[in-house]
Amino acid sequence: MKTLRAAIKLSIVLAGAALATNAQAQCSREMLRKVADTYVKAQTTGKSAVLPLAKGASYAENDKVMDVGKGVLAGPLKVDFTRNLYDTTQCIAFTELVAATDPHPYVILTRMEATAKGKVSKMESVVTDAGDWSFDASKYLAVTRAQDWNEIPADKRDTRAVIEAAADAYLDNWGDPALPVPHGTPCARLEGGMFTGTRNPTGNTCDMGAFPEKLKVTNRRYMIDENYGAVVVFHNFPWIDAGLPKDPGTPSGQMFRVEGGKNRYIHEVTVCTTPKCGRGK
Repeated sequence: MKTLRAAIKLSIVLAGAALATNAQAQCSREMLRKVADTYVKAQTTGKSAVLPLAKGASYAENDKVMDVGKGVLAGPLKVDFTRNLYDTTQCIAFTELVAATDPHPYVILTRMEATAKGKVSKMESVVTDAGDWSFDASKYLAVTRAQDWNEIPADKRDTRAVIEAAADAYLDNWGDPALPVPHGTPCARLEGGMFTGTRNPTGNTCDMGAFPEKLKVTNRRYMIDENYGAVVVFHNFPWIDAGLPKDPGTPSGQMFRVEGGKNRYIHEVTVCTTPKCGRGK
């Protein structure tokens, strides 16, 4: 009887493993790459109809739900640079897009949740332009283009948990400056057009220091690409936008490159309801 129960238990475990493997295989990097490439094509041409949207798919721009063809995708952009990342566990494609030489410059972060068949079920973008926090698309372009976000060798990749923890430590530190943050050396932040790496290219310039008050970062949505040691967190940045109540804050997106459990690069784009979030930066 014990042997029979053990056999049944083993068969259940193996079946579960097979199902998990099949689910992973259905959401492959190649499938997510096609989703991201199609998004870039849609933004370059201004033809949102090419997007592989699932029935009932939602689109939000700076946390505002709208028709996908009514926002920044309504017209073509001169795209100067893109960086795509793929989360095969959650089935999410992500694109960092810079249109610095377009007549209307933008820096856009877009995450797309896909079905196993490669259809986008949920799409959201943090869209920044003139007047947003430290915005300077040309400077952003120069920095991100020069950075090394190549694939990390398989034997040196961090786990999803380690990568996410590095990002969470950075954001949690805003609420408790005593919390340690695993920044590497070197480490540099890119906020809009402001790059801390120019101060000390070989040192750690990622430390934020204490805000005037403790901040709780809410509404976090993650995508993680272990191959690139990358985690992207969409969230609400509290306090920073003087034109809004402190909580929950304004739409923001943060990208982290994590190497050996430590932050190497941090990118941030943050939306402002008033020019420069009313803080004169």
